[in-house]
Amino acid sequence: MNSRMLIAEIMADGWILKRVKGSHHHFTHPNKTGLVTIPHPKKDLPANTVKSIRQQAGL
Repeated sequence: MNSRMLIAEIMADGWILKRVKGSHHHFTHPNKTGLVTIPHPKKDLPANTVKSIRQQAGL
């Protein structure tokens, strides 16, 4: 999975881009706690990284 697809997936769940620092995009959610960080642009994210990001986002 690439970073663009993962960003679209979490934004569809209501996550909002808070800031960009270098090649990392940081997202917050109005109702969920925490901060989700996604490296972008990246064509192939490792499966464990995608799994971890989805768990952090509550997907």
